[in-house]
Amino acid sequence: MANASAVQNNQSEKFIRMTTEPVQRLVLRLAVPTIISMLVTTFYNLVDTLFVRQLENDSMVAAVGVVLPLMSIIQAFGFFCGHGSGNYISRALGRRDTEDAETMASTGFFYAVVFGLVISVSGLLFLEPLGILLGAKTEATLSSTVDYMRWILMSCPLQCGAIVINNQLRMQGNAMFAMVGLTTGAVLNCVLDPLFIFASGDMLFGGAFEMPIGLGMGVGGAACATAISQSVSFVLLAIGMLRSDTIRIRIRRIRLRYFSGIVQGGLPSLARQGLASVATACLNHAVGLFLLDGVMIDAVQAAMTGVSKITLFLSSALIGFGQGFQPVCGFNYGAKKYDRVLEAYFFCVRVAAVALVIFAVLGFVFAVPITDAIAGSTALSAEIAAFTFRAQLIVFPLQAWVMLCNMMLQNIGMTFRATVVAMARQGLAFIPMVFLLPAVLQLCGAEPLLGLECAQAAADVISFLISLPIGIGVIREMREAMKKDDG
Repeated sequence: MANASAVQNNQSEKFIRMTTEPVQRLVLRLAVPTIISMLVTTFYNLVDTLFVRQLENDSMVAAVGVVLPLMSIIQAFGFFCGHGSGNYISRALGRRDTEDAETMASTGFFYAVVFGLVISVSGLLFLEPLGILLGAKTEATLSSTVDYMRWILMSCPLQCGAIVINNQLRMQGNAMFAMVGLTTGAVLNCVLDPLFIFASGDMLFGGAFEMPIGLGMGVGGAACATAISQSVSFVLLAIGMLRSDTIRIRIRRIRLRYFSGIVQGGLPSLARQGLASVATACLNHAVGLFLLDGVMIDAVQAAMTGVSKITLFLSSALIGFGQGFQPVCGFNYGAKKYDRVLEAYFFCVRVAAVALVIFAVLGFVFAVPITDAIAGSTALSAEIAAFTFRAQLIVFPLQAWVMLCNMMLQNIGMTFRATVVAMARQGLAFIPMVFLLPAVLQLCGAEPLLGLECAQAAADVISFLISLPIGIGVIREMREAMKKDDG
């Protein structure tokens, strides 16, 4: 009873802090650990590709890109359950309904593990057909893709579970525990990558470093290192949940009927990540459709893989910053403190826009050395990567509005509008662009490769134009609700 009373007191103190502390200071305090978590997590993805690049084989780098849609699908179901349950939990705690929040936490975790098991078993049964479906276009790329996918699929249930616990922790304002779990796994992955990929005596970084020991597993070693690291993160996140003042995951609390609540808060994430998977697969297939030479196909896929990893790393700071905003948004919206929701939102948009402008300028200036380190191992892939990266950076700051608008809509339970914004960048915009731009340029007598290189930049502009009026409309609705409450 004493322990339960202590937890209840902690929850009450947290409610008071989340609904009364100045929002700018609150967002910044919550955002620091989430920014660190996102930067470290995406950095190890960069390191993963960096080490695979040392194998000096564009087919292997391309294979990492081919597997990206599978990784996006796994993340899609993890975020579906994690964001769906996490958003529900933050609003429930804003209403001071701890029992309801605990039931959702348990149910969201259960569904995530089940989805992970289904993906794992299905993928392992059909490895080669799955590789072809994801966009492997040459024999060498398909072989490397299968080696990479096998390990990722085996760890899928734990990956989904880790994503859910991470989101539930930070949506309750315990981002520090989430940061420790994620960053430890990420650092471990960076250490294991070279040990698993290379053999003893292999030379790295142009002969500058010789591996003293190693398992020599090649591209499959990178995936094995990732699988082990994700499993360690899962264990640490589970320990963090048990040792913090958060609500607990209990088997007896699982209620299948809470699935509708997961859908309400998680459908935008499922749409966003699911379409990211489809979009990457479409890019792989568009490369094979408009380019016929095998060497060129591998070079383009390797270049696009590197650029996607680099831009994800840059945008991860924005995602982490937005994750600091989300619990503030959820708690205060649940408490009907709309003025604090809007104050926090506009503060985040201003800070994010300035930061992305700085990132874009620096990235544009240093595009060549940045892409050379990650995107492919040939001069051809390096040239394609540098141009594609610069094209995306020109419109990169627009994502400040798009991403934060999506997070706000999702967090306050406006499922349909949040889903539209979530679908805009990779679904409503990118998928048509990746086929239309190369086709139009080809009809005009230009190289279709230019269309592939500019497709993401065009999609970013379109997604901004879609999300801007939606976000403005919701802001007006909250201001009208404030006027009614004042009246």
